[in-house]
Amino acid sequence: MTLLAVRNLVKRYGKAPVAAVDGISFEVGAGETLALVGESGCGKSTTARLAMRLLEPSSGQVVFDGQDITRLGGAALRRVRRRMQMVFQDPFASLNPRMRVQDIVAEPLIVHGIGTGITRRQRVLSLLDLVGLSPTQAGRYPHEFSGGQRQRIGIARALAVEPALVVCDEPVSALDVSIQAQVVNLLQDLQARLGLSYLFIAHDLAVVRQVADRVAVMYRGRIVEIGPRAAVYDSPRHPYTRALLAAIPHPDPAHTAVRATMTEGPETGQGCRYAPRCPFVIDRCYRDDPVLARVGRTDVACFRAAELPETAAVMAAAMAPAAAQRLALYASRANSRE
Repeated sequence: MTLLAVRNLVKRYGKAPVAAVDGISFEVGAGETLALVGESGCGKSTTARLAMRLLEPSSGQVVFDGQDITRLGGAALRRVRRRMQMVFQDPFASLNPRMRVQDIVAEPLIVHGIGTGITRRQRVLSLLDLVGLSPTQAGRYPHEFSGGQRQRIGIARALAVEPALVVCDEPVSALDVSIQAQVVNLLQDLQARLGLSYLFIAHDLAVVRQVADRVAVMYRGRIVEIGPRAAVYDSPRHPYTRALLAAIPHPDPAHTAVRATMTEGPETGQGCRYAPRCPFVIDRCYRDDPVLARVGRTDVACFRAAELPETAAVMAAAMAPAAAQRLALYASRANSRE
């Protein structure tokens, strides 16, 4: 069952419009975790805010539980928001420093008119216990907690109104590695206990591998590859996906992974937006814009996805000579324009 469906979503900014999100589509099923990954600035967080209707889309649709919420407002949107909540990236900036924890967690209950003073207090204490905090800490202020504890408070606030979907916008990127693991384990435990669906925004592919059921890879406002977690990690088809995987740090100092080299090339303003960085670029990449199509077990936006090596390791090893061919192509194109 599909809980959230995003269809051809676009968000443009500026007088000469720049598309931060450029026609993306995906679905999140009930009880599923879809991870949206990519470099900083690729449009992940904008997509999260569009899905939550914190930003107004330039075009496209956001459908939640069968209802088109793209143009909802007022009381109608508030009713929907009770079932979709968000955990923000910065666990300190997202909490009001002048409010006690008990008031922060109770605020959604007040906004949605849920319960009375006594029942709200009981709900707050049970939520703090649920996320691994002591109810005796309810009277403290956010600055009295560690980063990991503050993120737990943010999770408790998101769960206060019993949502079906939680959008997690890089919820562990601001935390130490050891604390990251605790928060990720907490999110997984809550999903299993409460049947939650997650839209999980991240740039750390090691974290995503632990939490996601499916993975969507974004590049410059577009999804370039989407599919089951195992397929994306074990048999990635898009050169950008493989470059991201090759960049994951390895904990063993003796490990000598082949890194994908991506030198910048000239921007053309048309065709595939990844072409200036792709070591496998061909001339068609500068003329036509690829669309998502099934190759193997994932949907990929790449003209050469079917003919490239099947595994990430082989792909990384092949990138050095391919980069030389790419530079030769740049030179030939430059000569043809002179």
